[in-house]
Amino acid sequence: MSAGAPRGAGGGLRTSLSGLTTRGRSFLAAGIAAAACAYVLGQGELLRVGLLLAVLPLICVYALHRTRHRVSGSRRLTPGRVPAGAEARVQLRMDNVSRLPTGLLMLQDRVPYVLGPRPRFVLDRVEPGGRREVSYRVRSDLRGRYPLGPLQLRLTDPFGLVELTRSFSTYDTLTVIPRTEPLPPVRLTGESSGYGDGSRRSLALAGDDDVIPRTYRRGDDLRRVHWRSTARYGELMVRREEQPQRSRATVLLDTRQVAFDGAGPDSAFEWAVSGAASTLVHLLEQGFSVRLLTDTGDSVPGEGGGGFSSGRHESAEAAGLMMDTLAVVGHSDGAGLSRAYDAVRGGGGGGFGAAGGDGLLIAFFGDLDDVQTELAAKMRQRASGAVAFVLDCATWGGQPAPGQAVPPLEDRLRRLRDAGWTALAAPPGVAFAELWRHAGTTAFTTETSGGRA
Repeated sequence: MSAGAPRGAGGGLRTSLSGLTTRGRSFLAAGIAAAACAYVLGQGELLRVGLLLAVLPLICVYALHRTRHRVSGSRRLTPGRVPAGAEARVQLRMDNVSRLPTGLLMLQDRVPYVLGPRPRFVLDRVEPGGRREVSYRVRSDLRGRYPLGPLQLRLTDPFGLVELTRSFSTYDTLTVIPRTEPLPPVRLTGESSGYGDGSRRSLALAGDDDVIPRTYRRGDDLRRVHWRSTARYGELMVRREEQPQRSRATVLLDTRQVAFDGAGPDSAFEWAVSGAASTLVHLLEQGFSVRLLTDTGDSVPGEGGGGFSSGRHESAEAAGLMMDTLAVVGHSDGAGLSRAYDAVRGGGGGGFGAAGGDGLLIAFFGDLDDVQTELAAKMRQRASGAVAFVLDCATWGGQPAPGQAVPPLEDRLRRLRDAGWTALAAPPGVAFAELWRHAGTTAFTTETSGGRA
């Protein structure tokens, strides 16, 4: 929510005189002409009429000049973050904080063209201390961050002789995040649940001497009494409760300009961004500690905790941060996946190796030449499970980047599968939820058939 007073409140009368409307200028010109004729003809009656016509616009200018400072406005945007194609509500509020009623007010909020036409509202007389509230809705099919404002206020007098436009200094930002699809719960290759026995391996492998006991408290289960520590310290000691560790997952998004062709909501790159957003939301709901990684090596939510989210509260903040990142992510100028490879293997701060154990890797790749296909295949070595969704420019109606020799799609998929990936092609028009379900089925078949997982 933003609030403030109009800018330009310190302008002089000369600035206010520029707000005379056509009617006001006509009144002023007619008054001057009538006064001149009255002086030449010696007509006192005409002189009084001319003075009235000339003075009336000036009085209106002075009145608006004195009262325009005492109107405040505010804007409330709900919600501040919406998926592409969804609507957000903007509520405008005007308060008359002066002791005099206002004249006719016209409100206009500045919004980007992609959000729709500029909303305009006409407010009748606002009593002293009164308020008026109006609202409008905005919607965008394109993700991004869009400024709303500043709010423009147009003041007019009851006669329509003067019209002054003032702008408020505050504005809000609407964040349009990618569309997400609800994904079915499936078991991917090497994946364990977000919490559970698989995520407590390090605790299960700890020996009896590695247990850190604490003093017995009333109500503790006697089966948790650690007798060796009790004998050592001379008081009843119990084992600490095991703190389950969250399974980790990395969502890798290929943003290279050379890997994608085309633009717009139906392009291959937008499909990949939407798929990455759906995956992040799904994994967070499943209790995973998740991070977003791009081909540039940048990791979100950051370096803390190895770059992964942690805890429920932190996961909510991390989800918002990752969605904000996907809202504005664009093509990178990089030509390879070497930085992403370094981050995955632990050289980029918070990879699988540096984070303390293997995790799930889910990647969204564009066009891959022979070198990048080999590099992507090596990423599988540090992950306990890896799923790749490969988008082909030729399938999406585009053309590979000039000078880039892209092998056939089936060849790329085969090489990734030979390295242990669950690799699937992502053709245009397919729902990501169906591909996700198919990835789970393929991974399960690979495990049960004795193939490399």
